[in-house]
Amino acid sequence: MGEKVSAHDLVGLVLDDGSFESWDEPIDRSGYPEQYRAELERATERSGVDESVITGRGTVSGRPVAFVVNEFGFLAGSIGRDAAARLTAAVRRATAEGLPLLASTASGGTRMQEGTPAFVRMVDISRAIMDHRAAGLPYLVHLRHPTTGGVFASWGSLGHVTVAEPGALVGFLGPKVYELLNGRPFPAGVQVSENLADRGIIDAVVKVQDLPAVVEQALGILLDPVGDPSRERRGGEVATRRDTWASIEVTRGPDRAGVRDLLRHGSDTTLRLQGTDEGERDRAMLVALARVDGVPCVVIGQDRTTQTPESPMGPAALREARRGMRLAAELGLPLVSVIDTPGAELSPEAEQGSIAGEIARCIATMSTMQVPTVSVLLGEGCGGGALALLPADVTLATEHAWLSPLPPEGASAIVHGDVDHAAQMAEQQRVSVLELRAQGTVHRVLPEPDGDTPAALAAAMAAEIGHELRRLTTPVRS
Repeated sequence: MGEKVSAHDLVGLVLDDGSFESWDEPIDRSGYPEQYRAELERATERSGVDESVITGRGTVSGRPVAFVVNEFGFLAGSIGRDAAARLTAAVRRATAEGLPLLASTASGGTRMQEGTPAFVRMVDISRAIMDHRAAGLPYLVHLRHPTTGGVFASWGSLGHVTVAEPGALVGFLGPKVYELLNGRPFPAGVQVSENLADRGIIDAVVKVQDLPAVVEQALGILLDPVGDPSRERRGGEVATRRDTWASIEVTRGPDRAGVRDLLRHGSDTTLRLQGTDEGERDRAMLVALARVDGVPCVVIGQDRTTQTPESPMGPAALREARRGMRLAAELGLPLVSVIDTPGAELSPEAEQGSIAGEIARCIATMSTMQVPTVSVLLGEGCGGGALALLPADVTLATEHAWLSPLPPEGASAIVHGDVDHAAQMAEQQRVSVLELRAQGTVHRVLPEPDGDTPAALAAAMAAEIGHELRRLTTPVRS
């Protein structure tokens, strides 16, 4: 079970000392029935706050933020009309002042004492948050124990980045209500923050004391200016023709650099996001906010370490990639896509999950992005799953990378009825990076000298990515 932290204690834990400035105006309760007014007054005495939310602004590591926080001690953090109006006003003010918004929830949902008039105010809150997001401003959500009902189904589920405290009960239907309605307990372990993270509904489980570091990291990526290049670019173009099949075998080697290496050795700071935030997660796709060679961006990448014949990249992975594309577009950040896949899942389940449709939607979205985009052919580039992340303003590739409509073995099976002609088919289909460069599909090839290491290759590619992102984001002088 999650920790019990009051709203005021949370403000003290997260915001810099003495930085909090309340935005809350006194609440007029004169129009409420006497019995309900007395209940509200008792809630104030017990909790020390005048409503179930407090709002204001402050700083986190010196960065200005707007902060809206539930107080569970006030009628179980439920949202009535006054709380909704206060929340909506705070979000609107944050938008007007150009402030990122941090929300911390702990609520049973809509206030039952007020019924439908309070229930429909969730629409007002959600509309204000979407206007805040449309302004390109970050919205970060922290879910505390418990967060249920209309709060989770509105402003608790609309964050760019969403984390929850360990062991927190987070769900739409309260388990006690479920048991009373159905005569049996709700299955254990479903509405728990760790399960939500595993299912790709939230991004991470974070202890309350670690929340300031997460907020500072996210805002540092999203708001800090582009830093100076910190990695040396690797000079020279590939001039000699490599044996195509030998290159394919290099990219399939166990020690080949992957997207994790790229972020480990090429990003100053990285904040991993989990899943689609809609209940799907495929570990074949990595989505992160990062500063690659000092440049803030969204990275979507196919993780070679998690793709196996038993666990190939499925349609959910491509939906995760599209989440990253949406984030980049909404936050105005450049997008970096990393291609490294032996191919998308080929199965009845993938067909029913719309694998072809997801490939098409990724291609369409990548092709129409309005922010700078760089795609990186890092290793294997097999089939529609690779093509899904290819369209970009600039496409970079490593010397041994390749791109083909099928695995060479599959092409051999179709043409020759066996897999013995795979090397021949790779040459015939012109899958090598030199062919891709000659066709204009790839714009720059990163040399891979003999004795290269995964760390050195990753750092060199990060320098190339940073160079291209700076070039794409620097205004052209007339």
